[in-house]
Amino acid sequence: MIATPDRTPLPRSFFDRPVLDVAPDLLGRVLVRSTPDGPIALRLTEVEAYDGPNDPGSHAYRGRTARNAVMFGPPGHVYVYFTYGMWFCMNLVCGPEGRASGVLLRAGEIIEGAELARTRRLSARNDKELAKGPARLATALDVDRTLDGTDACSTEDTPLSILTGTPVPRDQVSNGPRTGVAGEGGIHPWRFWITGDPTVSPYRPHVPRRRRS
Repeated sequence: MIATPDRTPLPRSFFDRPVLDVAPDLLGRVLVRSTPDGPIALRLTEVEAYDGPNDPGSHAYRGRTARNAVMFGPPGHVYVYFTYGMWFCMNLVCGPEGRASGVLLRAGEIIEGAELARTRRLSARNDKELAKGPARLATALDVDRTLDGTDACSTEDTPLSILTGTPVPRDQVSNGPRTGVAGEGGIHPWRFWITGDPTVSPYRPHVPRRRRS
């Protein structure tokens, strides 16, 4: 049984740490998306760490661009990117300003507002699939690039906030290679998930995209 989650916002200092410390510590925390129709709250069950200039798999590996600028800003902000021409994914920025590391939010359990999430994830066969994967998570929470740069640690009204939740003991956390990451970045065991949780997405290795003839 999951304990009632702590609704206290996480402080910015939580994110102002090395990304490999922050990533597993995010499991069990609660992300709240405020919408005009009501809130949606999600308990994080799977994440991936990306270590900026030390990580060929990171969007920030080759430096700052207009797309990844938020990653170089203060910790605790949301970095949203568009991928494969159709999906959004979201990250939480970590480390000191200018360091450009972040944690991709890969999966979670909807603990509040499931009826709203279902209207955005009509293909989900059950509630365990509502946010099972990073694109599904963003879709369920109605996240797009307009939320890029949102301060998730703000104490003011904000469309996205991260709460203390119920931290997961380290002996209940598994880790392994990141999903779909190519080349040297694919070897890092920087994906972390709650062992045995049914909302965690399946691991898939990188498969090169074929060029259209």
